[in-house]
Amino acid sequence: MSLYYDAAPFLVSAQDQSGSLKSRVFNSKSLKSLPKQVYALVAETSKWSSILSGVIDNSQLLQYERKLSPGLALVLVHDLLLSKSGIAAPKSHPLRVAITRHKARLGAELTKIRIKTGFRTIEDLRTHLECSDRSPIVSSPSELTKSVQSNKQLPHPRWVRINTIRTTLGEQLGTTYLDYAKTDSLSKVLLAHNDSKVLYVDKHIPDLIALPAGTDLTRTAAYCDGLIILQDKASCFPAYLLDPQPEDGTCLDACAAPGNKTTHLAAILRRRCKDDRKARIWACERDKFRAETLTRMVNLAGCEDIITVAAGQDFLLLDPEKSPWKDVGSLLLDPSCSGSGIIGRDVTVPVTLPGRGTKIDAHAKSRKRKRGRKIDAKRIPNEDVENEHEDAKLPYSPDGSMQLSTRLEALSAFQLRLLLHAFRFPSAKRISYSTCSVYAEENEHVVITALRSPMAKLHHWRLLTRDEQVAGMQSWSIRGDIYACHKATGKESTVADEIAEACIRCHAGTEEGTQGFFVAAFIRDHISREDPFSESLNGKVSAEGSGDLGTEEADDEWEGLSEAS
Repeated sequence: MSLYYDAAPFLVSAQDQSGSLKSRVFNSKSLKSLPKQVYALVAETSKWSSILSGVIDNSQLLQYERKLSPGLALVLVHDLLLSKSGIAAPKSHPLRVAITRHKARLGAELTKIRIKTGFRTIEDLRTHLECSDRSPIVSSPSELTKSVQSNKQLPHPRWVRINTIRTTLGEQLGTTYLDYAKTDSLSKVLLAHNDSKVLYVDKHIPDLIALPAGTDLTRTAAYCDGLIILQDKASCFPAYLLDPQPEDGTCLDACAAPGNKTTHLAAILRRRCKDDRKARIWACERDKFRAETLTRMVNLAGCEDIITVAAGQDFLLLDPEKSPWKDVGSLLLDPSCSGSGIIGRDVTVPVTLPGRGTKIDAHAKSRKRKRGRKIDAKRIPNEDVENEHEDAKLPYSPDGSMQLSTRLEALSAFQLRLLLHAFRFPSAKRISYSTCSVYAEENEHVVITALRSPMAKLHHWRLLTRDEQVAGMQSWSIRGDIYACHKATGKESTVADEIAEACIRCHAGTEEGTQGFFVAAFIRDHISREDPFSESLNGKVSAEGSGDLGTEEADDEWEGLSEAS
């Protein structure tokens, strides 16, 4: 039963802690159960918490079983009603006995909620929760019904990158996905049931396929052997847009862990380089724990002969004038950000806890075992706890006081500092800058501030225009935020439109099936000529724009470990 005692506190403190759920669980020193089991239970229970809280409250479980805490009740009821293996405890264990004697009542309340929300089966409801950006936050079945009916977001597909270091798209279509029907319409995948055998080959990113949202590939031989990598489509944009060429020299991934983008970069470079000795990538990761994850990813993907992991190396402390950094020709920069565009990041899942209610009088308690008699639910007030979150996708400061604008200011200053440092590498010709953020402060504003910096002008950096981008990125229709560009430049001119056109955005929950994302690329021609954008960006950004983002290092807390990284 230690599994349930270990898991319950993470539900109760879900919004009181900074950092992702995964990092909090795996870094905990007090767990008696395996961290991966605790993480899986907490993550799944969080998705169902709004529904299970209604089940617990309507069945009055906590009023009958006073020794159960709200968090403990959630995880136990989850496994009782939704886990195929049931509660992981001996039949005689007091907690299991306390829950199972209410199984009929709990099951009946779950059925009521399912019917009121318009789902034919529990599996249909499960699919809805897994495909949604977040589970509906409700305090009653009627509110859940409204939430379901008003949910306009499309499901998010399971994106899979074929690791061409070890295999090919053709080989995987003929083995791992032999039983899948190929479709030319992504929408058919988006709307397909979780167990549907249908796939879509992406038209923008080579060797990328989309599968139904609930597809589980983690036990397949292809996944375990590193032949396929679970990576969101938008997360593939930075390496593909960077488009490193053999003549550019060494590549550098400045913030590399966990390694999806790094290994994608390796696959692209290997394909371009006939001489494998020219395909070299340095992967910096200042956090040694995350560097271990990066190293495992590199080895699994078969990239150890291409990628050298610089464990514990802070990118900002590199001296661009010294070897081997002076030979770096292209840089991939994907710094820590707010994570506001990520779908399904575990730290963002709001947890609804059941209410304790009032004590049941002896007369009512004595009647509960009599067949055909019901307790008046109106006697027990519903006290569901809904977590307050101005923006759940942003980590909170320890005292909960940090405002969104303050957090974005700190993050954008840090991001700008990394970008300006990248401009200093003497042999660099290409840089890609990306975030999984939806905020212009971390995206267009950082790009524009970097472009008007003395560093950009000194080293002749400019934006890679749309017509210069690799074909798949040229054809991507969603570009930068024009309004944000006009506001940041403070000018009513075509330059803001040109900057927006050079930038690339992705929006979550759309027919494109991506998370929220931003990417732009910089290029240096090494010829003496005016920067096409710098002339219009000589002055300071207007007071109404992004202002001076500064160069002081921000508090780098947010470390994404999902498929988005």
